[in-house]
Amino acid sequence: MTVMRSELLALRAGHVFDGVDVRQSGMVLVEDGVIRDVDFTGAAAPGHAVVTDFGPDAWLLPGLIDAHVHLCWDGTTDAVAHVASDDHETVLETARAAAATTLATGVTTVRDLGDRDYLTLALRDKVPPTQRPDIIAAGPPVTTHGGHCHFLGGEAEGADALRAAVRERAERGCDVVKVMASGGTMTPGSNSLHQQYDLSDLQLIAGEAHRRGLTAAAHAHAVPAIADVIEAGFDTIEHFSFMTSDGVGLRQDLVDEVVRRGTFVSVTVGMLPSNAPLPPPVAARITEFWDLVAKVIASGARVVPGTDSGIAPDKPHGVYPHALLQLAELGMPTRDVLRSATTEAAKAVGRAGRKGALRPCADADLLVLGSSPVDDISAVTDIHAVYRAGHRVR
Repeated sequence: MTVMRSELLALRAGHVFDGVDVRQSGMVLVEDGVIRDVDFTGAAAPGHAVVTDFGPDAWLLPGLIDAHVHLCWDGTTDAVAHVASDDHETVLETARAAAATTLATGVTTVRDLGDRDYLTLALRDKVPPTQRPDIIAAGPPVTTHGGHCHFLGGEAEGADALRAAVRERAERGCDVVKVMASGGTMTPGSNSLHQQYDLSDLQLIAGEAHRRGLTAAAHAHAVPAIADVIEAGFDTIEHFSFMTSDGVGLRQDLVDEVVRRGTFVSVTVGMLPSNAPLPPPVAARITEFWDLVAKVIASGARVVPGTDSGIAPDKPHGVYPHALLQLAELGMPTRDVLRSATTEAAKAVGRAGRKGALRPCADADLLVLGSSPVDDISAVTDIHAVYRAGHRVR
C-alpha cells in the first residue's frame, strides 16, 4: 500500500526575525499547517520539499497579531448603527470582508473584543482558516444595563448574572471575556469617566474567566476603573488612557503596579493619517494621550498593539501597519515593536508558543517582507507573501 506524503514546504530568506531575535539567513519547514523545523545553518532542504527562496534581501517573520479588533463593525461614520441594527447576514458579511482585508496586511491572528450575537464564532465556523486570521473571540462585551456597547447584547449586573455571562461565553466557545469597566465614547449616553463595575464585580469576572480557562480583558478609560482592573487581575487592560475631566492624568503608581505584575497593556494605536485639522480640545487630548503612551512604553510595561479597527473611518480594517509605525514614533525600538506584535502579543491573547514565533510545533502563520523592518519599521507594508496555516494567501 502506498502512503501519501503531505506536502513539505521549505521557505528561505536572507533574514529571519523569529519572534525574539534577528537571524541571518534561515529556512522554515512547514507541513500540515505547522512549522516542523527552523534552520539557520544553511543546510539543504529535504529532497521532497517544495522550496521557495524569497532572496537575500527578504525577511521571514511570524504572522502579526492585532490584540483588539471589531470585525463586525464596518469602519464607517455609522459603524454603531450598522452593527446594532443590520441583519445577521449583512453583519456577518462585513466581518468576512474585514477578516480578509486584515489577513492581507500580514495580520494572521486577531483578538475580537466586541461582536453582536457571537457572530465572530459563526465567522470562525463558516470561513476556512486560510481565508481569515485566527480569531480569538470575546463575543458581546459584558456591560451594564444601558452601558457602553449595550446594543451588542452583553448586559449583565449582579453576581449571578455575571457568573452566567462568563459561563455562556465559555460554553459557546469564546476564548476571552471582555468587560466594559468604564463607559466609552461610541455609546450615546455613556461616559468614559464613569466606572461601570466595582472591584468585587471585576474580581468575580476575572476569577470566573480564569477558572473556566479563558483570559480576561477590560476596557478602561477612567483612572478609578484602571486601578480596580489592575487589582482584579485582568490579563490585559484595553486603552489604559487615564481619562479625567481635565484631559489625561497618568498615575505613575498604577503604571508601576502594571509593570510589577506583568499585566499586558493593549494600547490603542494605529489610524489613517489625515491632514484635516482636529478641534482644539480633541487635538489637545490626543497629544496628551500620545505622550502618555510614550511614557508607558518607556516604563517597561508589557505593551501590545490593538487597533480597535472597525469603529470609525480613520480606523478601518487593515490599519495595523500604521499601529506599528506609531509605536516606533512613540519611542519603542523597532525590534521591540516586532516583539510586541508577535511573541508578546501571543502571550497577551493566550496563544504563547502557538502564535507569534518561528519555532517547531508553532502554527505556520508567516509573513515575508521585501526589506528590513529593523532598519525601518515601515517595511511591514512591503509584503511579498503571507502564509496562514501553511497556505500562501498573498
